[in-house]
Parts: sequence; structure tokens; C-alpha cells
Amino acid sequence: MSKTMSSKSTESSDGDQATVELIVCNSSPSAADGGGTASDEIAPLLAQSEKPKTNIFSVSYTRRKPREHVIETDTSLTNCMLWVWNGSRFSGLMCMALSSTIYFFMQVMSDVFMVQSIPLFETVFTRCTVTLILSYLWLRRSGQPIFGPMHARNLLVLRALVGFLSLFSFVYSIQRLPLSQATVLSFTAPIMASIAARIILREKLKIAEIGGLALSFFGVLFIFRRILTTQAVSGGLVKPGEAISLNVRGSDHMLAVLVGLFSSITGGISYCLIKAGANASDQPLVTVFSFGILASPAAGICLFFFEEFVLPSFYSFLLMLVLSVLAFFAEVLLARGLQLEKTSKVANVQYIEVALTQLWGMGLSRIAPSFGRLLGCVLILVSVFYTMYIGPEKEMNDVA
Repeated sequence: MSKTMSSKSTESSDGDQATVELIVCNSSPSAADGGGTASDEIAPLLAQSEKPKTNIFSVSYTRRKPREHVIETDTSLTNCMLWVWNGSRFSGLMCMALSSTIYFFMQVMSDVFMVQSIPLFETVFTRCTVTLILSYLWLRRSGQPIFGPMHARNLLVLRALVGFLSLFSFVYSIQRLPLSQATVLSFTAPIMASIAARIILREKLKIAEIGGLALSFFGVLFIFRRILTTQAVSGGLVKPGEAISLNVRGSDHMLAVLVGLFSSITGGISYCLIKAGANASDQPLVTVFSFGILASPAAGICLFFFEEFVLPSFYSFLLMLVLSVLAFFAEVLLARGLQLEKTSKVANVQYIEVALTQLWGMGLSRIAPSFGRLLGCVLILVSVFYTMYIGPEKEMNDVA
């Protein structure tokens, strides 16, 4: 604003009186129009500042939206995983259901992708080694103690020892028994786990839980009933000259059955130790690491003394690695389910693996459908869904 002021003072004195005169004048003749002119000059500046300016450093909105969508998708997936892990009162049951589903997918992959024959101890050694490495890396990354807290190490050592005995007795039985018999014996482990939890952990067994376990096991018997009866009848048709070899095979068969039962008993005790060790260390992954640190070198020793090492092809080795990684996540989810939920309930959910395997085989015509198979699958699914439907209401309220 070009507005100046000038002053002129005149001083005169008439006797005792002094007069001071002050004159103020504007240098611009249009003083009245000055305010309007200033506002007119300011208005365009305000109007220009309201308009957004775009330059090379501005954010591109067309590129920002897909990026936000990807971030939201990743966040929702992470939230879903966290919810399954510990965000719901059904987390224990869901973790066990996911573990059994992963084992089912492992069977599907083993059937679909035909690879060279690998010795059993070599497969066990690969899986235990991958489990050991992944659990070690996970514990180091999360900052957890590798061997667990001091007060839980005795439980972790017992868990590793009992789990080792269960695994290697199962390997012995599956090498000397038909697959159906070994499968039926292995699925007595949930029943053994419930009994062991009642004795060791003082868990209460309710009528509904006992009925669910019995219903699921009867479903397994219905599924394999025809195979078991066929093997029993064919075992009796022996020529007279084969009587001595029959006695030898009979004694070996009985020993394999007893070893299979021992595997189920130790497996049930191992479930209780996994639950106790996970609760004591507040980290289910420590139980997986403690098992791998003993089972991996033991499997390597058994491979060296009892079997010949077979160099796998690249395709076979890749499949072994994928199955080993899946087995690791299945073991972690199993330990988490046992940590959060009652043993008898999560053990019953394990039977869903048998039903899914049979339904998949019948759907692809790999297994001949029959009334017994369908009835067994229905019994298992009804028992598992009923267990999931009841949920852990009372147990979670007691804990809270």
C-alpha cells in the first residue's frame, strides 16, 4: 500500500501561550479507494492458493490405491492367522484341525507325485532335520531361549525321549505290519492320550468326550474292517509244509503288533508332555525343537546301520523338502492345539485325517466305495463336528 504520512508542525508563542499545530496529509489523492484496491490485489493470491498444484514430486493416486489394497490384503491374512493362533476360544481345536488337514495334504502329495522309493529312515531323517533347522531359526528370530526356560527343561527332555520312542517303534511296526493294521494301531494314540491326560495331567473325562473318541475309533474300524478281516482269513489258509514259517511269521507279527501298541501308548504320553512343556515354557515351538534335536541324529544313526542310503533325484529331493516343511508346520500346530485345549478334545479332532483321506480316495476312484467306508467317514465327521460345535466353553471359563 502506497500510503505515506507527512507532518508539519508550527510553533508560535504569544506571550505566555504556546500553540502547536500538527497537519497530516496523504501523498495519494485516492485515499478513500486505497482499501478496495488492496483487497482486490489480495483476492487473486488467495484464490490461487486454494487451487492444488501438481508437479513431478506429487503423489500419484492411481499407483497408491493398488498398493494400499495389497497392504490391506496382507494385513487381513496376518490377522486371520493370528486369530486362528490365539484370537478365539476355538483356537486350540482349529490348530489341531489345521494340523490334521496338513497331514492329509501330505498324503495327497505323496500319492499324486510319484517319485523313486526312498528308505523310511532316510525320510524320517530328512523331516527331523528340517524340523530342527526351522524351529531353531524361528526361536532365534523371535528371541526365545533355544532350550526353553530352566524350570521346563526336564519336561522337554522327557518329551523328546518319549517322542523318539514313539516314532521309532511306529517305524518298526509299519515295516512289519500291513498298512491297514499299522494305521488302526496308530489311531489308538488319541485314546491313549486321553487316558494318559487323566492320569498325568488330572484332566477330567466327560461322557461326551469318551463317546466322541469311541465313535471316531469305531469309524476307523468300519473303514478298515474289510481289509482286516480279509487279512485274518487269508492268514489261516496255509499249506502243511509252511507250518514252521507260519509260526515264525506269527511270532514276528505279534511282536510288531505289540510294538505298534507301545508306539500308541508312548505317543499318548508324548501328547501330555507336549502340553505340559508348552505351558511351562509358554512356547509350543520349544517342544518341537527338543524333539528334533534328539530324533534327527538318532534317525541318521539308524539309517547308517539298518538301511542303505539312496541318493534321491532332484525331483524326489524337492518333494521331500516340501513334505518336511509341511510336517514342521503340522507339528507346530499340533503342539499349539495341545497347549490351548483339553487333550481329549484335540485328540478326537485328529481322526478327521482318516475321513478326509478316505473321501478323497473314493472321490478319485482310487478306493472302492463301500457301506463300511462311508459309515466310518460319517461317524468320524459327526464326532469331530460335534466336538467343534461344543467348543471349550466350560474349560476356558475355568481357566479365565
